[in-house]
Amino acid sequence: MRYTEVTFTISPYSQAASDLLAALLGDEGFETFTESEDGLVGYVQQPFWDGGRVQRVLGHFPLPGIRITFSAQDAPYQDWNQMWEEEGFQPVVIAGQIVVHDTRHSDVPALPYDITISPRQAFGTGSHHTTRMILEWLMQADLQGLDVVDAGTGTGVLSVMCILRGARHVLAYDIDEWSTDNARDNLLLNGIGSARVEVRLGDASALKPTDRAHLLMANINRNILLADMQQFVQSLEAGGQLLLSGFYEQDIPLLAEAASRYGMRLVEKRVEDHWAMLLLQKG
Repeated sequence: MRYTEVTFTISPYSQAASDLLAALLGDEGFETFTESEDGLVGYVQQPFWDGGRVQRVLGHFPLPGIRITFSAQDAPYQDWNQMWEEEGFQPVVIAGQIVVHDTRHSDVPALPYDITISPRQAFGTGSHHTTRMILEWLMQADLQGLDVVDAGTGTGVLSVMCILRGARHVLAYDIDEWSTDNARDNLLLNGIGSARVEVRLGDASALKPTDRAHLLMANINRNILLADMQQFVQSLEAGGQLLLSGFYEQDIPLLAEAASRYGMRLVEKRVEDHWAMLLLQKG
């Protein structure tokens, strides 16, 4: 599969603007990103590249006073793949307790929670605000003996953390076969087999009526969260918790109201650089 490489220049540059741009582009089919000094370089499969759609996204960019320009060129798939496999990423330390790292770096601090991943995409390394907020919450939560669902698992980093925190079993799913393969690889890197974490390919319909969870995590964009909310709640045990992220602070009222229609009550919310996380409880 051949990819289009798109270079985005953000003026003035900020990490918050870069993160917001990556999230918006992810909804437009972009699969991975690398950071540059003044923006992002994104990769999208050539059949899904649409400069007009990207221009419309930029025209409605939610942060005021930001100007974003872009240029595109063909990029062979193997160049993009080798970039991640050969260069990896710098270890990510979260709350001084969690370190997420690849297998190529030796400068990894010794911390209580050590997670090894070999990412095939930029998200899921723990560097993004939404992933970091969930990991911080999991670090403090009592997951001993719980059954968990990891919706939109990506690299599987959240599933690994749940097992490290004592979860009995995790059901992880993702609509992207490339992500489910990567999640399985990363679980094995951390010594976790399929008996502890089951990985399925699909969307929320991958959840069977017999699948029950004490905790369901979903780090996905707002529209998918809204569309899958009923399925999420139906999969929760009475008193179960729903942990949502992947959306902006301005989306909190909409998501909280949608969840309340299915009997969920808001317990906690966190915000970091415009990104938000919600914890809701059933009943």
